[in-house]
Amino acid sequence: MKAQVLLPKIFNFPFTYNLKKKGKIGDIVKVPFGSKKEIGVIWIGNYREPKNIKIRDIDEKTDYSIGRKLVNFIEWFSSYNMVPVGLVLKMAIGKSDQFINIKDNLNEIKKTRIENFQLNDEQSKALKFLEKSNNKFEVSVLQGTTGSGKTLVYFERIKKIIKKNNQALVLLPEIFLTNDFKSRFFEFFGFEPAIWHSKITPKQKRIIWKGIINNQIKILVGARSALLLPFKKLGIIIVDEEHDTSYKQDEGVIYNARDMAISRAKFEKIPIHLVTSIPSIETYNNIQNKKYRHIKIFKRFANYPLPKTKIINLNLKKIKNRYIADETIDLVKKFLDKGDQVLFFINRRGFAPNLICKKCGNKEICQNCSLYLTFHKLKNKAICHYCSFEKKVEKKCKFEGNCEFIMYGPGVEKIFDEVREVFPEKKSSIFSSDYLKNKEKTKILFKEINEKKIDILIGTQMISKGFNFPKLNCIVVIDADFTGRGYDLRTTEKNIQLYHQLSGRAGRFSKDSLVIYQTLSPKDLILNELIKNQSEKLLKNELLLREKNELPPFVRLIAIIISSKDRSSSLQGAREIKIKLKQIDSLEVLGPVDSPLLKVKKKFRSRLLIRFNSRLMLQNKITNVLNGLKISSKIKLTVDVDPINFV
Repeated sequence: MKAQVLLPKIFNFPFTYNLKKKGKIGDIVKVPFGSKKEIGVIWIGNYREPKNIKIRDIDEKTDYSIGRKLVNFIEWFSSYNMVPVGLVLKMAIGKSDQFINIKDNLNEIKKTRIENFQLNDEQSKALKFLEKSNNKFEVSVLQGTTGSGKTLVYFERIKKIIKKNNQALVLLPEIFLTNDFKSRFFEFFGFEPAIWHSKITPKQKRIIWKGIINNQIKILVGARSALLLPFKKLGIIIVDEEHDTSYKQDEGVIYNARDMAISRAKFEKIPIHLVTSIPSIETYNNIQNKKYRHIKIFKRFANYPLPKTKIINLNLKKIKNRYIADETIDLVKKFLDKGDQVLFFINRRGFAPNLICKKCGNKEICQNCSLYLTFHKLKNKAICHYCSFEKKVEKKCKFEGNCEFIMYGPGVEKIFDEVREVFPEKKSSIFSSDYLKNKEKTKILFKEINEKKIDILIGTQMISKGFNFPKLNCIVVIDADFTGRGYDLRTTEKNIQLYHQLSGRAGRFSKDSLVIYQTLSPKDLILNELIKNQSEKLLKNELLLREKNELPPFVRLIAIIISSKDRSSSLQGAREIKIKLKQIDSLEVLGPVDSPLLKVKKKFRSRLLIRFNSRLMLQNKITNVLNGLKISSKIKLTVDVDPINFV
């Protein structure tokens, strides 16, 4: 019998082999490919006798199968995101030979022991609401004020799912959230969850992969890539912080894990719960259109109130040589004197985002990207946050001697220096991705925060995501005018979510908490409406604006980035692609234009933007056009379906 076998490589089609033993779609097999033996999966497709090619035998059919449902989902995933189906399969089985050939002790997988927690009335109501979906596909949105106990609600939901011998997948937007999450998970379930992300060891991956495909692991917590694992009996998917744009994978296989999670739940015919404090604009639109079920939790844990707010108008303040206003310092001292923790928030890494020579006006620019270098004082280097190029801040001035650089704009390191100067007797620490790369150091930092050994945190956007610091009762937003700027149609949406999430970090266990907003625009609409807790009003206004301007979710966008070492080649390639794409009915092609970030990693970038009705699925037609192009070897195409940023 003949069988189609898909290999986890950059192929968009399976290969034909002879299957001597009985097999079915989804079975993992070992086949000869060239001079090597490769792992593949028996795939969908009608047998086509290849011309002038000897059909080889499948060497071995393993004991593993990814299942027909996952095969169907991978096919759909590939088509929707316009990526080769073999690359999507690779995300599901990886280097499967290491999983299959190496014996591991599956006793390392933790057994399930479940503790009982008491839900309050709102949480109990939310749980009953979620349970109405039973075991069928349905999208439910659990929205709750930060600190309201949303996690406990879906823990209870998971508990009932796994008691039926089903599996649960919990998606988190960032790897660094797993440490704090594990603590809360252990407190409830009595064991640590299986964790899946890019940083775990090959041995851990083998154990987890086998445990998942054999239904020995009941609960998996993971980042984006966990979505494509071959679950044996998946019963529910939870997408925590569903609004977080980190669910968008923007390199390699480009996709939105939240959207794909909804689709996988549909293929598996299981419920999916989207958990958030402020929903994404797409989710909010689906709630309004009654496509998603929706329930809110209004009260915080133990009925602690939301923090009070204070706007400090920097136009009225005389600040010399620092970015922290005197009024802010006086307010912060009151909390520190009570033994509370304080957070200074500034959404910029490093010490200063711009270096300018005061003699010749030279700015430090990345040699690979059209981007200013950010000065990192602790490393004494200027660093590009796109390609990681770094250099010492030293350059010969065109006037005389070396350039004398001045720092323009504060970063987290600059505020750290100011905090230590203003509060020298208090222990302070930076909470930023640059300082949380080491696993052990991160554990120590969390331990010190929870044990109140650190008085003041200086953090970037990552601190707004899902962390629980019991003694944090005062937050200072250093620059409420600067967050969210960039080439992003979601700027307003992100600001709404950011400010709400950030304020929710304060006062989780206190009746006296405060969020201070330093601003040059005290009458800013977003800021003032959020202070009044009018986030829904802002989302409604944003939806109206999107509809008026024909933007998502009312239309679908596909970005095509054409890159080349030669600028003219990228533009010319873009023009030729546009001519071909315009032959497709029902779509609009905008551009080509230079990307706002013109040069990245030594390549110039041009952009096309395709716009069409959100009810249409034109990806296959677009893919066929792109596959039929004779593209110069000098250029590279990157396709981004449902883009989030436009750099």
